[in-house]
Amino acid sequence: MHRPLLATLLAATAGIAAAQTFDPARITADVKTLSSDSYEGRGPATLGETKTVAYIVKQMQAGGLQPGGTAAPDGKRGWTQDVPLLRSQITGSPTLSMAIAGTPTPLTQGDQIAVRAALTGQKSVSIADAPLVFVGYGVTAPERKWDDFKGQDLKGKIAVVLVNDPDFETGDGDFGGKAMTYYGRWTYKYEEAARRGAAGILIVHETAPASYGWATVKNSNTNTMFDIVRQNPAASHTPLEGWIQRDLAVTLFKASGLDFDAEKAKARTRDFRAVPLKATLAANYAVDAQVITSKNVLGRLPGTTRADETVIYSAHWDHLGVGAPDAKGDRIYNGAVDNATGIAALLELGRTFAKAPRTARSLVFLAVTAEEKGLLGSEYYAANPVYPLGKTVGVLNMDSMAVAGPARDFGISGSAKLGLLDMLTAEGAKRNRTFSPEPHPEAGGFYRSDHFPMAKRGVPAVSFDGGSDLVTGGAAAGEAFAQAYTRDRYHQPADEWSASWNLSGMTADLGLLYAVGRDLATGTVWPNWSADSEFKAERDKTASARK
Repeated sequence: MHRPLLATLLAATAGIAAAQTFDPARITADVKTLSSDSYEGRGPATLGETKTVAYIVKQMQAGGLQPGGTAAPDGKRGWTQDVPLLRSQITGSPTLSMAIAGTPTPLTQGDQIAVRAALTGQKSVSIADAPLVFVGYGVTAPERKWDDFKGQDLKGKIAVVLVNDPDFETGDGDFGGKAMTYYGRWTYKYEEAARRGAAGILIVHETAPASYGWATVKNSNTNTMFDIVRQNPAASHTPLEGWIQRDLAVTLFKASGLDFDAEKAKARTRDFRAVPLKATLAANYAVDAQVITSKNVLGRLPGTTRADETVIYSAHWDHLGVGAPDAKGDRIYNGAVDNATGIAALLELGRTFAKAPRTARSLVFLAVTAEEKGLLGSEYYAANPVYPLGKTVGVLNMDSMAVAGPARDFGISGSAKLGLLDMLTAEGAKRNRTFSPEPHPEAGGFYRSDHFPMAKRGVPAVSFDGGSDLVTGGAAAGEAFAQAYTRDRYHQPADEWSASWNLSGMTADLGLLYAVGRDLATGTVWPNWSADSEFKAERDKTASARK
């Protein structure tokens, strides 16, 4: 090929990303539809799921994508991947009470306490006078020489634990300061209590270390629960899992002759020892537990020359469904920002790529189920990948996109260091946007989005954040918007579409995400984790697949 012609073609290819435009009207239509009351909050295994999956498939097909799901025996792919899940819900109202220093104290589900339906597969929970034991942050971390249990026998007992890491209050210590480790996540605390053989676990809710208010805890834990299907679910879950309000915890400690804040301070030290509380818990409720099948949805654009190498864009389609009414009597948790915006972004990216020249590597647009139930759709995909993880180039996840207008910066969930972030940062600089570290790493955002199941298996993966330094109003306006959303709408029926949204920030974000994805899909680079990342060793195990 003549050099002038080659130069012309390269220049044209380089201009493809810059020339792309994204349609706010289409994005709005997708969000309004998916978050409308008729979709009933998009709960897995409901009519809302059926409508949602059908809508996503229809839009992917109309946008020019090909089916990218599980292959049939004849080799033809469908649009979906079956995701078997344990669905569990409490039947009727649970009977819950404590005896606090001998005084019977009835508890109301959703008020002082929020217990989840058992995910052990059992059909009922019946606990009589189980002793409560305060076990600090509920952490066993041998590499940090940290053990909150120190031989404490939890069989038949209820563990009472603090949320987040021991470092949260002071910002320094053995757990890396403010940035939450996995030990700080409630999922870890449930798992550790199960490993210890406890009858149950109660996490003390405090808004700052949890990063959300009691309304979020109540709404997320008192409705239908899901989990992946496990061979031995009791190894990962105790029969009773839940949260209690801080006020109740203070009362428990006071009745036990203890000061709550003083015991919290002790729990921040390596010398902490578990403390029995002068209280017992009784719980009785029936559980409707059954295995159901939900769906991940996959659209694909096969690569032209290296189709076995895959770049993934992902977003979760589910929300909380129908649950407890708010003060206005609204029971539908519409999930407009979280995460109809992410699915709208996924669909718009798919349409845009489909109209552009094909890339060498394949592109997959993955809409996953049951994120709100613990990243279950992405966990299932990562454990049962439709496309080999060793040849998955990277994952760009989108969860709760920008609706407050354009920002001067952008970010990702967590503080991971990897080549994928370097690419985003370089492309952002071309657009006069800077990378800002997560403003609240103590919230554990890295462990709360669908990139995490892929990341922990070594695949370079990020969950994109549209930034908080708004062009109009600056960082103060961005922080105020985020705080108001978390307080008033996050995991509440009020997360609804609004005509006041400014989607120009979202379209700018899509331009950045499109450009990076296209560079990955047209190039030969294999981004990796930083040398000190806990995920690099897993990635390196599959290095031979990328030669």
